[in-house]
Amino acid sequence: MTPHDFIQSVTSDAPKRAKKWRSLSKQELNQILIETPPVWKGSSKLFRNLREKGLISYTEYLFLLCILTKPHAGFKIAFNMFDTDGNEMVDKKEFLVLQEIFRKKNEKRERKGDEEKRIMLRLQLYGYHTSTNSRADDISSLLSDTTLLVHFFGKKGKAELNFDDFYRFMDNLQTEVLEIEFLSYSNGMNTISEEDFAHILLRYTNVENTSSYLENVRCRIPEEKGITFDEFRSFFQFLNNLEDFAIAMQMYNFANRSIGQDEFKRAVYVATGLKLSAHLVNTVFKIFDVDRDDQLSYKEFIGIMKDRLNRGFRGYKTVQRYTTFKACVKKELYSR
Repeated sequence: MTPHDFIQSVTSDAPKRAKKWRSLSKQELNQILIETPPVWKGSSKLFRNLREKGLISYTEYLFLLCILTKPHAGFKIAFNMFDTDGNEMVDKKEFLVLQEIFRKKNEKRERKGDEEKRIMLRLQLYGYHTSTNSRADDISSLLSDTTLLVHFFGKKGKAELNFDDFYRFMDNLQTEVLEIEFLSYSNGMNTISEEDFAHILLRYTNVENTSSYLENVRCRIPEEKGITFDEFRSFFQFLNNLEDFAIAMQMYNFANRSIGQDEFKRAVYVATGLKLSAHLVNTVFKIFDVDRDDQLSYKEFIGIMKDRLNRGFRGYKTVQRYTTFKACVKKELYSR
């Protein structure tokens, strides 16, 4: 698949147009990869700039999904395991092993259900050609270069990758996907509505009755203030550290203490070091506090958000868009 296909697969319900598998000659592949920028020229628009001029393997697809849904600390540990001389650098061969470890971890988890079939079907929607044995693709990816490998290790594959550059790549990729999601709802404005924020959160979950959550937002936040991109980004950075936050929440439960907004903010900061704005936390409570007792239970929040972290590993249902009068006015003003 191409960089554009990857972005589409994690930000949209289905491709905008049918994708057909095509075979590339070695010369055509080299011509595509020659336009790959070096890692020090990376940005939060890397995949959008490359569009169809790139190649991503199945193993890399799973690896990139990990970057979108896992805390950076795990990558730091894995990186250091291969950094035998302590210079915080890994070569191409070491990186391929590291990438394979994350792939196996994901595939082991997905085999517990039907998720492996779903991810392959989803990939095929975006023009990714899969054989009956996904291992064949893994082997081929070791024999030929891909966009990521050229980006990290140069066209000759002799460069080494340091963790600072890799960390910047992870941060840029997360930012790029979040920007695309945010802009798809903001209509050129600096904020998205609280209801749109709820739509984005619920779109990757298995929640059946989303209408009750959306009704919570409409009734309990009558004056739309909006969610900024900085608030939006900080919340999803927090979600990538959800397991640590879940432990903090359990501490409150063991102490028989309820989880109000102040406790929620403190638990987020202790577990992740992130400070969420008061308005963002209030919005989250208004969305997920279904029984309206101004407290969040494990079931009301953690259970739903853990399911959301499966993004990209399966399709998600389409959530109905409720267009408000204010949203229409904003869109009309921007179009003039």
